[in-house]
Amino acid sequence: MLASLQKELEQRKADGLLRQRRLLDSPQAEHIVANQTPFLSFCSNDYLGLANHPKLIAAMQQAAGASGVGSGASGLVTGHHRYHDDLEKQLAKFVGLPAALLFSTGYMANIGVLGALVGRGDAIFADKLNHACLNDGGYYSLAEFHRFAHNDVAALEKLLQASTAKHKLIAADAVFSMDGDIAPIPEYLALCEQYDAYLYIDDAHGFGVLGAHGKGSLSHFNVRSPRIIMMATLGKAAGVAGAFVAGEPVVIDYLIQKAKSYVYSTPAPPALSATLSESVRLIEAGDDLRANLFEMVTYLKTHLKLEKWQLLPSQTSIQPLIVGDNKAALALSEYLQTQGILVPAIRPPTVPTGTARLRISLSAAHCLKDVQQLVAAIHQAEKVLL
Repeated sequence: MLASLQKELEQRKADGLLRQRRLLDSPQAEHIVANQTPFLSFCSNDYLGLANHPKLIAAMQQAAGASGVGSGASGLVTGHHRYHDDLEKQLAKFVGLPAALLFSTGYMANIGVLGALVGRGDAIFADKLNHACLNDGGYYSLAEFHRFAHNDVAALEKLLQASTAKHKLIAADAVFSMDGDIAPIPEYLALCEQYDAYLYIDDAHGFGVLGAHGKGSLSHFNVRSPRIIMMATLGKAAGVAGAFVAGEPVVIDYLIQKAKSYVYSTPAPPALSATLSESVRLIEAGDDLRANLFEMVTYLKTHLKLEKWQLLPSQTSIQPLIVGDNKAALALSEYLQTQGILVPAIRPPTVPTGTARLRISLSAAHCLKDVQQLVAAIHQAEKVLL
């Protein structure tokens, strides 16, 4: 077995698909130290620049002193702390849904929710570009798992029309993590009403960034319905860690009983929830941060003029630069590193074959000089890389 594993790793390297970790020696920020080298970073999902915010650091220090550093047991034993409970109520109120439930990660949330709410005899309808954890949750649920072309409302409707499943659940990212575009949520909700389905939205990359005061993609589209269940992660724009699911009280009560990734997991430390309560307050008051973020997005899209490569038409903080070939994408990423800039190369199977890219992540912490430096370096790269 070991020889087989080694052979596969060598083949991945030959195909330009070998993943490698960087060793970070600084807090997450627009300027970091990785592998003992300073870089201007466009790698992080810390979209509002909160991961190293002094108010969050102080909140965590104070909460750790009051609650310790671990939860000790599952939430259904003794692990559900007052800080966890307060945060769940705060998050539900913030996103405008009746109730919420915390999970340790977005991956655990998606697997837990899909596995609990649907099963044999039911059906999930999923966008082909959904995040891997939505796909895994669908497969693990044992429900029929149908995938439709990216953001294709007509294709989804055909699947719903043909379905005889007892329960139907549409599952989609709100903001797609590798393309940066936004799902047609109002159209999906209309189909739910027409075909007696429910809508599960993964708002990992919209929460904190889109909508009024950063309330997320549902606010962005101004949609509300008891048919909606949403998930959002808390390690991206919120700057900390974890995830939550929000929806009707009956949904949350049912997940507490049936979502295995909740029932059989020890919660994140209470101090993280206390820190996230402060983070939600910063998000709500962060209109200036979001304004600066979208100013950086506009500057990049306006000033990056490309001949060989293509910037996808994303209006969000995720700006994908399509290169195509795996090794060419790696070469571009490595060239930018020589210029003191980190932008990750994303290759299959994370993205479709032939669409290897650089995923440029912009943050409210970036300033105009940072983005100007990135634009100039990419323009130079087009001239020097074959």
